Amino acid sequence: MDTLTKTNYLFPGQTKVYNGKVRDVYSIGEDRLVMIATDRISAFDVVLTRGIPYKGQVLNQIASRFLDATSDIVPNWKQASPDPMVTVGVRCKPYKVEMVIRGYITGSAWREYKKGARTLCGLPLPEGLHENQKFETPIITPTTKADEGHDENISKEEIIAQGLVSRNEYEQLEQYTYDLFKRGTEMAAEKGLILVDTKYEFGKKDGVIYLIDEIHTPDSSRYFYSEGYKERFEKGEEQKQLSKEFVRKWLMDNGFHGQKGQQVPEMSDAYCQSVSERYIELFEKIVGEKFVKADAGNLEARIEKNVTEYLRI
Repeated sequence: MDTLTKTNYLFPGQTKVYNGKVRDVYSIGEDRLVMIATDRISAFDVVLTRGIPYKGQVLNQIASRFLDATSDIVPNWKQASPDPMVTVGVRCKPYKVEMVIRGYITGSAWREYKKGARTLCGLPLPEGLHENQKFETPIITPTTKADEGHDENISKEEIIAQGLVSRNEYEQLEQYTYDLFKRGTEMAAEKGLILVDTKYEFGKKDGVIYLIDEIHTPDSSRYFYSEGYKERFEKGEEQKQLSKEFVRKWLMDNGFHGQKGQQVPEMSDAYCQSVSERYIELFEKIVGEKFVKADAGNLEARIEKNVTEYLRI
């Protein structure tokens, strides 16, 4: 299983490189980025020990579709996708917050609620909620954008008080977040899915706010299947879902919660293949097309060739 877990390129005009948890970002000149979606996978803000076949291609191609499908709502950074694992676009100055929006209480929000928390990012939560219950209206629960380590929950008022974002700009980010989530929810519903929660990242260039990074992928979003949702909820059963939550649950079941000193469980070939199949399933479900596996025989050389040719145009 050939996977791309590290990159080390020198593209034309390259000025610097940033290695994220999943993506490697190459700065080209002053105003362009080459973002490579690797096959790395992270959970609890920890990069796991093995790559997942075709994960980078899945993430990049889903994000590319949704960036195109939402460009009428907010300008986005994408200019082109010269390789199945690569997007090239506008370099922006990122805001130091991530806009998380939740339509249902699940995942980390449910885990905190179950422990007794009744506020989330400064927002009051009603008594009597059940796991995977739909909120009356979606709620925005922002986090800080950490360069290293864990992102932390933060309230709107704390963001403004700390000067991370001005009030006017934050309220614009809120509106974009609601509008993007509405569009994503509608597109998911057409494919028999529920967009449960997701996160958006924004940046600014020349006074204009841009949507940056990825959008509506299984790394940044959680989807339930519409069919059977109500019955499972009423019975208190787990929802059938397409997201990275199944990886988190596997880790927790094997004693790993992202705490210092804990060992990531062994990831067998069979397990990595099963995760790959789940990512491909989501692609096919949300995009509505058969996933076409790109040639993975020599990923590094293929990407170098495709990106270099694009940059020289």
